[in-house]
Order: sequence, then C-alpha cells, then structure tokens
Amino acid sequence: MESALGAPPLVDSRIGRWTLVASILGSSMAFIDGSVVNVALPAIQHDLGGGLASQQWVVDAYLLTLGSLILVGGSLGDIFGEFRVFGIGVVGFAVASVLCAAAPDAPALIVFRGLQGVAGALLTPASLAVLTATFTGAARGAAIGQWTAWSGISFVIGPTLGGWLIDVSSWRVIFLLNVPVAVVTLLLVRRLGGTRQARREDLRVDFVGGLLCVVGLGFLVAGFIEQPQLGWSDPLVPVGIVGGLALLGAFVGYELRTPMPMLPLHLFRLRNFSVTNVETLAVYGALSGLSVFLTLFLIEFSGYSAFRAGVSLLPITIVMFFLSPRTGKLSMQYGPRLFMALGPVIAGAAVLVYGRLPAHPNYWVDLLPALLVFAVGLSLTVAPLTTTVLADAKAGDAGVASGVNNAVARIAGLLAIAVLGIVAAAGGDHLTEHGFHVTMVAVAVLLACGGLIGAVGLRNPHT
Repeated sequence: MESALGAPPLVDSRIGRWTLVASILGSSMAFIDGSVVNVALPAIQHDLGGGLASQQWVVDAYLLTLGSLILVGGSLGDIFGEFRVFGIGVVGFAVASVLCAAAPDAPALIVFRGLQGVAGALLTPASLAVLTATFTGAARGAAIGQWTAWSGISFVIGPTLGGWLIDVSSWRVIFLLNVPVAVVTLLLVRRLGGTRQARREDLRVDFVGGLLCVVGLGFLVAGFIEQPQLGWSDPLVPVGIVGGLALLGAFVGYELRTPMPMLPLHLFRLRNFSVTNVETLAVYGALSGLSVFLTLFLIEFSGYSAFRAGVSLLPITIVMFFLSPRTGKLSMQYGPRLFMALGPVIAGAAVLVYGRLPAHPNYWVDLLPALLVFAVGLSLTVAPLTTTVLADAKAGDAGVASGVNNAVARIAGLLAIAVLGIVAAAGGDHLTEHGFHVTMVAVAVLLACGGLIGAVGLRNPHT
C-alpha cells in the first residue's frame, strides 16, 4: 500500500485506524455468517421445508466453497492487489447475502450460500493481507492482533445477536444485516484509495486446482449428506463418494506437477506441519459437529429459542478468550506436544457426557459443566496448534502455511457435518434423540483421536 498511501502508517494514525476498521468490518461478515446460521436452521426448515439433509447443505454449501477456494482467493489478492480483491469480495458477499435473504426455497438458499462462500474466500484472506501490506514491524503485529481479537468477538456475536433477531423477526434479517456493513466497508476502501493498486504479471491463479478441489469435495459431501435419505443402493451415494475421492486424488496429482500450486505440498514434508494439520482435521471437525448438532438438539428437542440456544454456547468462547493467549505462551515455552495431546482428550471427555443428555436438560447441571470443561480442553489446543503450524514453516512460507491450516479447518467442518449427519439422522432425514447421542459419542472419539495424533506425531522444538 505504500504506492497508494505513502510511508507505512502507525495503527493509531488516521489512515492506519481506518484501514484496520475496514479490514475488521469486511471480515466480520464472513465470520458471523459462519456461525449465525446454526441457530437459524430450524427456522429456515420451518419456512422453506426440507429435512436434515437440507439443513446440512445450508451449512456445508458455505464451507465447501470457502474452504476449497480460500487459497485461490489469497492468490488473487497477490496478483490484483489486496484492496481491490477485498473490495470485490465485500460486494460479492453483500449481493449473495441479499439473495440468501430473498431465497424462495431451500435449493435456492443452498446455491446462494455457496456464492457467499466464494465471496468469503476472496475477502477473508484479503482482509488480513490488507493489514500485512499496509503496516510494518510492531504496527503490523498490533494490527493483526486487533483483527484476530475482533474476529473472535464477531464469531461470538453471530449466534447471540442472530438468535435474538430470528426470535423477534425472521431468519432472513441475519443476511440483510450484511448490507449496511458492506456499504460502510466499501466507502472506507474507496476513501483509502486501495483499489488503484497495480496488477502483478509474474503470478498466476491455480484455477484448475481450485476447480478440482471444489468439485471433488462437493461430490464427496453430496454422497454422505444424501445417504440417509437415499440409501447406499442409490447410485448417487457410491458414485458421489468414489468420484469425489478420485477427483481429490487428481487434485493432489495436479498440485504436484503445476509450477504455481494453490496447495504447496512441499510444506507437508515438515513433520509438525503435517501432524498439526491432521489434528486440525479431527479437532475442528469435532467442534463443527458439536456446535451444529447440539444447537439443533436444543432447539428441536429441548424447546430452546434461537436466542437461548446461541447464548447457551457462549461460555466456550468466553473461556477461550481468557485462556488461549496464556496457553499459547506456555506452549512456546514448554513445547506444543503436551497441550495438543491433553487438550483434545479433555474436550472429548466433556463431550462424552452429552451421549446421555436428556431431551429437557437442566442448563446449569446437564449442559454448562461439560461446556466449561470442553472449553478448557479446546483452549489448551487451539493456540498451540496455530503457533506450531507457523513455527514449522519458513518465514517466507508463514502466510501460505496459515492459509493452508485455515482451509483445512473449514474443510474439517464441511466433512464432519456431512458424515456425522448419517449417524444423527439414524436412517431418516431428521435429527433423532438417539442419533444425537451417538453423534456426541462420535465427536468425543474424534477429539480423542486428535489428542492421540498430537501425542504420537508431534515433536517439541529443541529450544
């Protein structure tokens, strides 16, 4: 941004302050819409129809395009300029949000959620790249720290504010709220002059890799989501799963050969990087499974309102907000292995309690204690996981390593929701009480596997 703004600004300067505000506002839309839809699923089903498969698709359509294309979005920012791609992503997200709010039926909403994910794949990496390009030194660290903190806050605000709006008005309002946020963000981007960045001609976008990743994951997820309703005998199910795996294999082969891959596979030669991403797949898959299916259970079986369901999970984020920075520092001092081995096991033991959760639980006795223990386990895991991914990569690969881990976390949620839905539906197309209990046991096992992966695979740095 030096060409547009002159010398690198300080965070508390006028340009620095408004750049930070624009970045936070734009990314907050993607983070909020990644969590708020969980509390809206029953209201969407009541209004548009459909069963559990439709609810899964409303969540997974967004995660599919976001997780598959987030590395492509980062490449576009490098080529065409961070501010320009950020602005395009904000516009696209606002347009897709309006379409979601106006969706006449469930299939249309699913398509528009996929478009939201495409726009999110542009604006999420670009919002952080804007700060990296604008600030230097200590100012960059301070700006990224504030961006991270507000990203966490927006993720918390989503279910709580969204649940209240759904109860007092309609689920469609949660998408329309993105429009004024997008307008303010775009005004700031134009004011800052970032759209005048020059294009880089020495880079290209891995569109083939992105297409193979999206289609492969799409086929795989479709097979798992539609299985409870169609059964294994329907051709769509086995063809979707086998075809998806074949396309993902072709994606890996293509990434190994292309000179500028969206997924730099050489990073996976690093032991801790590879192990940490496998553990990310287990832990974040379990987290997505817990948040989606527990929210559905509380609303559909326990009679919770959307607002109450959103507030009920708030202790997880509050505990993580206070503990994660401390565990991050301790893992840097003592090494990540103990934290990333013990944390998921503690979280899994807490979730195992929900394997016998009554349909009408007492929040203070049946829900909250396990949530607090789960939050402690997750706090022991998340910050060390992030620092390990970055520490194992070279300085020049830190941004790419972070992007890969971000994509793995999104894809973990995508696959977990699709696969766990088979268990949750118990052979039908709606969540059942028994299916929920078995799903919670599966989530606990997934977390325990994540801890085992960390214990066996990770190596503490020799410092």
